[in-house]
Amino acid sequence: MREEEIEKLRGVVRDCVSKHLYSSAIFFADKVAAFTNDPADIYMQAQALFLGRHYRRAYHLLNASQIVLRDLRFRYLAAKCLEELKEWDQCLLMLGDAKVDEHGNVSDTKDSNVMYLDKDGEDREINASLPFSYIFPFKTSLLQYNFCNMLLKRYKAAIKADPLCYEALECLLENHMLSCEEETSLLSSLQFGPEDGWLSSFYSCLIKKYDNEYVVEAKFRELEKESCNSNPSDPSFMRTLKSNTDLLACKAEYYHQCGEHQKCFELTSVLLEKDPFHLKSTLVHLAAAMELGHSNELYLMACNLVKDYPQKALSWFAVGCYYYCIKKYDQSRRYFSKATNLDGAFPPAWIGYGNAYAAQEEGDQAMSAYRTAARLFPGCHLPTLYIGMEYMRTHSFKLAEQFFMQAKIICPSDPLVYNELGVVAYNMKEYSKSVWWFEKTLTHVPSPLSEIWEPTVVNLAHAYRKLKMYQEAISYYDKALALSTKSVSTYAGLAYTYHLQDNFTAAITYYHKALWLKPDDQFCTEMLSLALLDECRCGADPKVEFRSNDVYL
Repeated sequence: MREEEIEKLRGVVRDCVSKHLYSSAIFFADKVAAFTNDPADIYMQAQALFLGRHYRRAYHLLNASQIVLRDLRFRYLAAKCLEELKEWDQCLLMLGDAKVDEHGNVSDTKDSNVMYLDKDGEDREINASLPFSYIFPFKTSLLQYNFCNMLLKRYKAAIKADPLCYEALECLLENHMLSCEEETSLLSSLQFGPEDGWLSSFYSCLIKKYDNEYVVEAKFRELEKESCNSNPSDPSFMRTLKSNTDLLACKAEYYHQCGEHQKCFELTSVLLEKDPFHLKSTLVHLAAAMELGHSNELYLMACNLVKDYPQKALSWFAVGCYYYCIKKYDQSRRYFSKATNLDGAFPPAWIGYGNAYAAQEEGDQAMSAYRTAARLFPGCHLPTLYIGMEYMRTHSFKLAEQFFMQAKIICPSDPLVYNELGVVAYNMKEYSKSVWWFEKTLTHVPSPLSEIWEPTVVNLAHAYRKLKMYQEAISYYDKALALSTKSVSTYAGLAYTYHLQDNFTAAITYYHKALWLKPDDQFCTEMLSLALLDECRCGADPKVEFRSNDVYL
């Protein structure tokens, strides 16, 4: 990226600050600082964070810089952050030898070399009237307007009027106001300037990431290659967005959606070590820790968040996640409810609230929470998906199928939706249809398959067995064993398939392996006895044919 383009982005940041569009200012200031690493740009980013009330993150950014104690502006802004955090001792320590008079003017006898933020150049302003007037009156009234069409149209009009109005895009995405298809369509309709190719790519990484893995990863690679020569005198010295926190948070979110929870957790751990107060990374980190059962990590995260952000829904959501992880669902519900009270437009809290009820099979309350979430966040398919799961738990398969199909319309690329449709079809004894859905699930899963998709492979093998396509069933049971060797269902299904083919020796072997994992399994115990009896009969008289009925599994 050329220096004049960087200067235009600086103008965008200043313009956003002047219009109090602090989320947009933070977004663009972060990118400018990533491209240049200029102290003036780092200070501009810290200012944007401070104005956006991200006091802890602004202080961390200033304190991590190498010139915080040498540059009076850095030190004073860091002290203001500490003042807002009410950490008075640290605030006085940060002021040090700086003297503040009664008018708030700062002087420092040790270092008078003060750098200035403003640079010469033409500012590139956000389209003045339209985006600002469209966003400001409605940002604080999301629930009051119940995400009505008028509000949706105003946000879309704001971002279409000026693609640099990140604030409007953030509202649309964070509050799940658009489906996957609508998000893609909106981005394709934006008119970016010739120098804003990187921004178009960045926006495409922010939307839901259920596309083909090659498409999503290509977007990340394209954006990581975007570079800026931050030192014109040295052509070889280039900076890129490859290590930018926002971009890495998008990548972590992609890993989570793919089911790569360990990779997601490792990446967010690195991100939070670099920037402990990056809230988007924090949310993804909590989700990954939940999936992996890291209760200690959840406890520490919850304590720190409640300390630093007691008025944020995310903090109490983290507490709810900890109690959910240790299976104390009553306490979990209490804190998820507190999170929804603090911020009714926080989707994870509503879903967690419903899940906590569902974990104790309190279906009516769970359904109520999911329906509220589905109403508030029409672009999020998860509430509808969970409603279908609740209907399936009560064996209302037709109703479950209807909700799964609704979820499919909202997000047609999530493999979990297709897996649930396959399970419904299997339970309704539509085995051919079930095979079709399970195979479609696997086509939407990134390769190579991870262990999280092992149940889908086993389900597909079960469906093939029901269709008496035994070789295909055995093939998929073997694939499932390559993903996980600790599943009783896989060994039992494989043993039963061999049993149906009169291969009693192989059947006995796999029944034993299943019983080694679960010695009290009634099905395997009974079928092992039958397999031993069948083998004895066939061994005594080879002309005798005996086959157990396919009435199990």
